[in-house]
Amino acid sequence: MQWAGVRSSSPAPTAAWMGRRPRTARWPRGRLPASRGAVVASAAASDANSSSNSPGKDEEREEVARREKEEKAAASLIMRSQKYAMLKQQLAVAAQFEDYKEAARLRDSLRSFEEEEPVLRLRGLMRKAIEEERFEILAPHSLLKCSSDATTLGIRVQVRSVYIESRSQPLKGQFFFAYRIRITNNSQRPVQLLRRHWIVTDGNGRTENIWGVGVVGEQPVIFPRTGFEYSSACPLSTPNGRMEGDFEMKHIDKAGSSTFNVAIAPFSLSILGDDNDVLL
Repeated sequence: MQWAGVRSSSPAPTAAWMGRRPRTARWPRGRLPASRGAVVASAAASDANSSSNSPGKDEEREEVARREKEEKAAASLIMRSQKYAMLKQQLAVAAQFEDYKEAARLRDSLRSFEEEEPVLRLRGLMRKAIEEERFEILAPHSLLKCSSDATTLGIRVQVRSVYIESRSQPLKGQFFFAYRIRITNNSQRPVQLLRRHWIVTDGNGRTENIWGVGVVGEQPVIFPRTGFEYSSACPLSTPNGRMEGDFEMKHIDKAGSSTFNVAIAPFSLSILGDDNDVLL
């Protein structure tokens, strides 16, 4: 029966509706052709390798392990240096109050600590070598201390550095050092400090050159037999390093005087310090 005047929206009959099954390609049941099987096996192996041996993940794990190792080493070094400093302070107090028994005990503890601590043991060996004048076994930088003293054309520059624990974050690779500089004019002519130049080297051997106008915002004039002092600081990413440089100066008692450089002798930046931890 057909309705007149009504358009049907039904789709046109297909082969399936007309009793014929459309032909589709089929693989024999239970078997795959060699080429298709190889593709499937290769894809599965690739997925397994990418999930377990990803180069990016391996590098990330290695970086995390390296950072953890560095953080543990830095924390251990800080703890050892704090213990050493505490023993030295206790020894000084015992000696001040003439408690010789306690002073002897602390001295033995310090010696034992220095024998166990590689850096301190090396320092002791260097001192012994210096006393015995066996200089051939020492590297040039081995004699570097946390202070220096140099004179150029009658201008004396003394420097002393100290480690500032309260401003440092060893676990983040941030070590803060302060230094005090005393400039003494032992010449007969007044001079003015115009510029500074620093060469900073960290414990990994990376070197940075720093130039600037004057010091601490000044270009001081230093008259004969007088001096100028100031303090500044230097952050490092390693627990030790070194600084050296020069000051550019000129004589101001004669117009047109040429400038000259005054050396700042090398000195160490070290969280362990040395025998004298007092600023100038």
